[in-house]
Amino acid sequence: MSSANISFNSIPSSIRKPGQYLEFNTSLAVRTLPANTQKVLILAPMLASGTKSPLEAVSVFSADEAALYFGYGSLAHLMCNAAINTYAYLDLTMIGISDAAAGLAASGTLTVTGPATAQGVLTLWVGNTRVDVAVSAADTAAIMAAAMKSAIDNLPELPVTAAAADGVVTLTAKNKGLSGNGISLRAQTTASGTTTVIAAMAGGDVDPDLTAALASVFAGGHNIIISPFATQTALTVLRTHLDSVSGPMEQRGAVGVAGWPASLATGITLADSLNSGRITVGWHNSSVLLPAEIAAAYGAAIASEEDPARPLNTLTMALDVTDITSRPGRTEQESALHNGLTPFEVGSGDVVQIVRAITTYTQNSSGVDDVALLDLTTIRTLDYVRKACRERIALRFPRSKLSSRTPPLVKSELYDVLLKLEELEILEAVEDNKDGLIVERDSQDVNRLDARIPADVVNGLHVFAGRIDLLL
Repeated sequence: MSSANISFNSIPSSIRKPGQYLEFNTSLAVRTLPANTQKVLILAPMLASGTKSPLEAVSVFSADEAALYFGYGSLAHLMCNAAINTYAYLDLTMIGISDAAAGLAASGTLTVTGPATAQGVLTLWVGNTRVDVAVSAADTAAIMAAAMKSAIDNLPELPVTAAAADGVVTLTAKNKGLSGNGISLRAQTTASGTTTVIAAMAGGDVDPDLTAALASVFAGGHNIIISPFATQTALTVLRTHLDSVSGPMEQRGAVGVAGWPASLATGITLADSLNSGRITVGWHNSSVLLPAEIAAAYGAAIASEEDPARPLNTLTMALDVTDITSRPGRTEQESALHNGLTPFEVGSGDVVQIVRAITTYTQNSSGVDDVALLDLTTIRTLDYVRKACRERIALRFPRSKLSSRTPPLVKSELYDVLLKLEELEILEAVEDNKDGLIVERDSQDVNRLDARIPADVVNGLHVFAGRIDLLL
């Protein structure tokens, strides 16, 4: 207090006893940028058989743990499996959500005819999981149906239960709600004298509300939140949550992730209804997986890249390889990218990869086309820049006075942060924009400093165009 350039936190200026007093100051120790590890949250529809209580957030490290905590074959189990298979080193938290009290479970049927006149194999696909049953000559439809039921019972990771009667296998979704209608069923038989007929899953209704789950993790600080549902209702709730936790008062920047396996037109309609710079919807056309599984894999791929400015193009995901006839062509991909939908494609080696990760934000509040938050990397970069600036000020000025000396010191620290961000190619043109960095006293609050921080984010190299001139 008595020194013009040195302030003490623990040594008072009123000491009179002779001695040598030294304190430690750690506020100048950190000169680097903060880490950008990605905390992932999966909103996880669970079953009553799970050992965890609903709305209890828990760290999960394997699909087996998810099955134990939330129930075998639950959406939570399927989502965890898709996420960890995509990126095994996730910092993953899951929060269980019970089925809605008014929820209805979807159901479908496999009808088998017989008897078989020769041996063969009866096959049922539930999503991307294949269930095989051996068929012997003279097996009746009832025998084959009962055998399929037993095979399904032995696969607790499936999202359905089975019952068999008179050659009909009835499959019922374990989780109630609309999501069960999306469980894909396919069947075939190689046994002569037998046929199979599938009745698609239907009748599921009323997904649980995500509001309570999101409220319970409001202060969790998760960077990526994965939605189990790809409906306007669910994603609007998620959008509200993201805007709240990511705003200037809470400052816990996060993005939301959803998956879409249906048509381009319906996906565009969904994206348009959201128009959020913090929500990205991955489109995997004609996938046999549920939107929840697609979202989990996509969210894990995003989390695998800690550099917020680095494009996610070509990152692979543990998803099903769709039939070549249903893969979107260039025109469809361009349409998706102009309408807030992130397309996936099957690349070399039959791996599913991201074409270009974009948000659902396409227009500003006036309805004018706006590319400000087109790429997902933009909002992730802005979140990281804010984090870096905020943490530096908190470290350097935890108990600072506000005098005429303070604004230049704060400006100097912010400038240093921006330069370091430029070194990592997260921002650019810092020197060119230096005059735009302003730190000044607030005109109404004598205890407040205001700052304007220019952030020219580094863009992704998405397009290269060249002309080849023929010379003879």
